Amino acid sequence: MKSTQYSEKVLDHFRNPRNVGTLEGNDVAKGTVGNPVCGDLMEFYIRVKDNTIVDIKFKTFGCGSAIATASMITELAKGKTIDEALKITRKDVADELDGLPPIKMHCSNLAADALRAAITNYKVDTGKKSVELALSLAQQTPRVVFVTRARELSVTPELKKKIKQSDIKVLRESVLLEIKGLNQVEQVRIHDQNEDEEYDLFLDAVILLPPQY
Repeated sequence: MKSTQYSEKVLDHFRNPRNVGTLEGNDVAKGTVGNPVCGDLMEFYIRVKDNTIVDIKFKTFGCGSAIATASMITELAKGKTIDEALKITRKDVADELDGLPPIKMHCSNLAADALRAAITNYKVDTGKKSVELALSLAQQTPRVVFVTRARELSVTPELKKKIKQSDIKVLRESVLLEIKGLNQVEQVRIHDQNEDEEYDLFLDAVILLPPQY
């Protein structure tokens, strides 16, 4: 890397990359992407808590620009919510690095794609765990409810089929306002966003999915 071709920020992140490494645990999701043209490969690891990326690491097998862009995007994503992190673009990365040579812009694309892959895998895994919990509860009581702000559940067709075959009630485009009960869930207050109405439900268990579901 020649200093005449790259900004000081690019050189800094290449020589001293931030957040290098891996993460482990049940709350960690991994995203891997590669570019067959240049041979670059990136792996991103994110740890999410309360819908916020609290930790992020990366490994990359590629050129100096790949290292620099991956390093920068981890800095941009850390502390952001899932939705905020998904809005990070290759232009954001390049701008934060004070520019990249046109021939190296694909590296910022690769970094953004790797982050999105990790977030996508986090969503799928979280949705799967929530559905499995609901299905387990439904074996004990028929009064189990899913509450999601989304129009549809972001889960596999197989899990959707299992939900349909169960007694689980899915409340789409809805917000959980209140849970009532002394030692267990007995009643909930729901806001229907589509109809802009509030109503009460009597039930035994409620599963609240994150905003992206």
